[in-house]
Amino acid sequence: MNTVEIFCENTRSHLHVQGGQSLSEIAASLGFDFEPVCARVNNKTEGMHYCIYRPKTVEFLPATNPSGQRAYVRSLCMLLYRAITRVAPDACLHIQHSIARGYYCTLNDDAGFMPVSPRLLSETAAEMRRLVDADLPFEHCEDRTEDVIRLFEQQGLDDKVLLMRTMHEPYTVYYRLDGICDSYYGTLVPRTGMLCNFDLRPYKKGFLLLADAAAAARPTDMQEKMYKAFTDYLDFNHIVGVRNAGEMNRMVQDKRAADLINVAEALHNKYIARISDEITRRYHEGGARVVLIAGPSSSGKTTTTKRLAIQLMTNLLKPQMISLDDYFVDRHTTPLDEHGDYDYESLYALDLKQFNSDLARILAGEEVELPTYNFETGHREYRGHRVRLEQGSILLIEGIHGLNPELTAQIADEMKFRVFVSALTTLTIDSHNWVPTTDNRLLRRIIRDYKYRGISARESIRRWPSVRRGEERWIFPYQENADATFNSALLFEIGVIREEAERILREVHSDMPEYSEAYRLRRFLEHFERIPDELIPPTSLLREFVGGSSFHY
Repeated sequence: MNTVEIFCENTRSHLHVQGGQSLSEIAASLGFDFEPVCARVNNKTEGMHYCIYRPKTVEFLPATNPSGQRAYVRSLCMLLYRAITRVAPDACLHIQHSIARGYYCTLNDDAGFMPVSPRLLSETAAEMRRLVDADLPFEHCEDRTEDVIRLFEQQGLDDKVLLMRTMHEPYTVYYRLDGICDSYYGTLVPRTGMLCNFDLRPYKKGFLLLADAAAAARPTDMQEKMYKAFTDYLDFNHIVGVRNAGEMNRMVQDKRAADLINVAEALHNKYIARISDEITRRYHEGGARVVLIAGPSSSGKTTTTKRLAIQLMTNLLKPQMISLDDYFVDRHTTPLDEHGDYDYESLYALDLKQFNSDLARILAGEEVELPTYNFETGHREYRGHRVRLEQGSILLIEGIHGLNPELTAQIADEMKFRVFVSALTTLTIDSHNWVPTTDNRLLRRIIRDYKYRGISARESIRRWPSVRRGEERWIFPYQENADATFNSALLFEIGVIREEAERILREVHSDMPEYSEAYRLRRFLEHFERIPDELIPPTSLLREFVGGSSFHY
């Protein structure tokens, strides 16, 4: 065959390769000091099975790269699935969500929930290591969907079958490993021998799949409050009969989305009312004068605060609200992260001196004019917004650092009530593919910042790794300090935001480095049937991001 010229980003050189060569074959000839697990081809992530027929720009990626890490974790999941089919052939594996620096897994059999004994876990881990030592290939396959459906029906993968039936794709990509098949919405690594770092650890009713050596070396942080927030919603999913994308799509196609939306919104109201009642109880016992509402980016803190304020008013309290965002320092004085980007997630991106001065004066009974941060100019402004606490008043402070003890160190603990808000997505694509909470929040942020802050999807994607690093440092270490945890995710929201998110993501073009992530998100969205946003009530938390809210932001 003819030779093809490619440009290799790793070597910053033009290379001539044989037409039809796979990325694995090309990488082997280059002698890297790392083993590529996938590659970026024209800014789109591809597996190492991908063959070159035309000129391309190629960057080979290690497992430490975010795209490589996702490929590594997906491959571990298939490795785990294969091991379970050997060790417990009657069990159905469910990989639920990420928690405690791992991936929470449970097993079911025909009788329902299946306990995970230490012996079963040990045998499963041993079988996984045997498969790693065997260095077996993950075979990339693509066949007619009706043929793949028959294949998956034979393996009892009913949720995957339902998803394929609701997506109506003529062909389906899947993988084969040691005689069993599975599907993932992204590429896998070439061989099991590359999956050396993992561990299985007992956790609650199931176990954790730990996907790196660092996590395996640390003791498990049980994260009791986050676990309860997840499992409360998993129980709700079971009751309404919507646990995965296929079941959601079927409900939408059967014109039953409105009923699901009404029930999911009612659940939000119920949980916010419970938090309000607990705050009110503590207030009347002499505490809880300051309510701190915290959470990571795009978790819905602002709408949660506004809806909590309404519930507190029905309890005959007078809420006064402060947003920590209004205490950002002027943009040019914002601290920088290790990559030279503005670190808006840092506690010291806030003017702590001014905030504590204003807070002390408010709690002392003074009337205080609060600032408003102008995101377009990057400066604080004063627009006549004044606050004074009266008899029966309660102060609500909303912002990512609300649970950080340093923020309100001068206030006694009994006078504070802490609420942690996060979009803990419990809907899965199928039993082996979960919806990462970070993807849910990133999509919310892309839409909100595009509509209301003039920030492109490309810039939001570029900034996201810095946001995530900041969250790991400044927010998540304090989440278990919360007196209450509110899950702001809505079962139906991906279907609602799909159309607008796709439109915005299409503005990230294939010649941009951020295209790889934009394309991945678009592929993810394709698993979900579109839901008209006209069905969403004006008080919905989702309106904070898609617009049309009855609240003023």
